[in-house]
Amino acid sequence: MIKVGILIPEGEIIVSSIIPVYEIFKGINNYYRSIREHNEDYFEIELIGLTKRVEKYNGSIVFTPTNTIDKVGKLDIIFITTITGDMEKSLKINAPYIPWLIKQYRKYGAELASFCSGAFLLAETGLCDGKSISTHWVVADLFKERYPGVKLTPEAVITDQDGIYSSGGAFSLLNLILYIIEKYCGRDIAIWCSKMYEIDFDRINQNQFVIFNGQKEHTDSEIKNAQIFIEKNYPDRILVDQLAKTFAISRRNFIRRFKKATDNTPTEYIQRVKVEAAKKRFEAYTESISEVMYKIGYSDSKAFRTIFKKYTGLSPIDYKRKYNKSMAK
Repeated sequence: MIKVGILIPEGEIIVSSIIPVYEIFKGINNYYRSIREHNEDYFEIELIGLTKRVEKYNGSIVFTPTNTIDKVGKLDIIFITTITGDMEKSLKINAPYIPWLIKQYRKYGAELASFCSGAFLLAETGLCDGKSISTHWVVADLFKERYPGVKLTPEAVITDQDGIYSSGGAFSLLNLILYIIEKYCGRDIAIWCSKMYEIDFDRINQNQFVIFNGQKEHTDSEIKNAQIFIEKNYPDRILVDQLAKTFAISRRNFIRRFKKATDNTPTEYIQRVKVEAAKKRFEAYTESISEVMYKIGYSDSKAFRTIFKKYTGLSPIDYKRKYNKSMAK
């Protein structure tokens, strides 16, 4: 029997990161009984808390963990569910989980899997250093700043390295659950879960969900003004040399400062602003691909398709089909 632990963190959490994993693994137990005619569960599911009662939303939702970290024994895999709100505060009140997770991983060989911003609690253990980890794209910059030793891959839906797993934002957790189920139960059971719970199978990229707002949480005022200039003039042909000259900075120093402030080169930033403008037009209007391409400042259709797919994971036509209301009918 495979022992599964699902953390019930203290503080602000996303309840929907707890219930699906419990229900899916419980569903697998029921399915195994129906097809293999035995009564023993395939998974032993533990809800793990720091205490035996965890209240959420002013007591309107109450979790009663089946075990606490000081009582539970060896687990095979532990799911670190989503924490939210003030991250510093959330990490502080959930700090007792950290040595326990390290012990489970190092002493007992348990695998660890984080959902969404649960990656912060996982990273606090130090077990992610040098490993690839994903999280919600909204908190990617904060994660990167807090854990420079971790290889953040915010475009990934799933990461898997040395028994450490992570999922991207929000309901990407469902894709990670399927991935882990395939590992423990085989692809046939994972496919059954995909059909039963209507989860897209083998989704590996979350770029299509990213909303690019420009990284302006820095103190370099000249670079911030350059960003604003790009965002106002993106349909025009903007050259890096032109930007550097406009803001009276040498080209080399401008590129260095821009990259340091925004984590993008000036060229990447221009591309991302153009792509975000194209996404909004595809979502709201019935314009053709060519019309949108010209309006955001591209004249080469091949270059536009390549750059659009680089930042969204989809071709322009696939993105339009997926998100434009009139085409979805």
